[in-house]
Amino acid sequence: MTRILVIDDDLELCELLADYLRPEGFEVEAVSDAGQGINRALSGAHSLVVLDVMLPKVSGFDVLRCIRGSSEIPVLMLTARGEEIDRIVGLEMGADDYLAKPFNPRELVARLRAIQRRTEGTAREKGGQTADEVLSVGDLILDARTRTVKKTGRHLSVTAAEFSLLRELLLQAGQVVSREDLAEKVLGRKLAVFDRSIDVHVSSLRKKLGQESPGLERIKTVRSVGYIYVKTSRKA
Repeated sequence: MTRILVIDDDLELCELLADYLRPEGFEVEAVSDAGQGINRALSGAHSLVVLDVMLPKVSGFDVLRCIRGSSEIPVLMLTARGEEIDRIVGLEMGADDYLAKPFNPRELVARLRAIQRRTEGTAREKGGQTADEVLSVGDLILDARTRTVKKTGRHLSVTAAEFSLLRELLLQAGQVVSREDLAEKVLGRKLAVFDRSIDVHVSSLRKKLGQESPGLERIKTVRSVGYIYVKTSRKA
């Protein structure tokens, strides 16, 4: 079973999630205390974290910040419906995805499965040699076997969502990839009208990758369409 840590002070919700997720192949541990949640998230005993933004005393954002300071474990944030700023802030801080309360448990399972696929890689990557196991574009190298990214030989820390997003862009370097295609391949879902998840992940990647040269972004925005990773002749 996949072990999930739920950090939420709504005990009734935690019990309902445990009852619903167990038959789906998930083992749920729930904690309501932020400090305990951080310790458990960093224990290495779980594959995923479901984190509520509205925790008592300590904000879910503070918990996420502490987790991201030491771990790349995938985190799905639970936010209040209509609070778009919470979703954007969470993604900017390194959350892999978000879900607004109240939510359909089936939607939660779908989001968790999508995160699983991103984290574990596809069966194709786990199997024999493939042409796209190692992608090299300019001074950037992405290794799908170890799920690592290096720029000029230096390791870059990226979330599971950022890794999958960068991989899709590098696979089609020099070509425009639509936001809709990125959402389905990276997030495992269709992009809602006001959903800025892909845009926030791209923004985070830009900050981590830096510019190819002064004034030259590695990932360019093609207005009203999507994004393109710019091919260069510079080598790693």
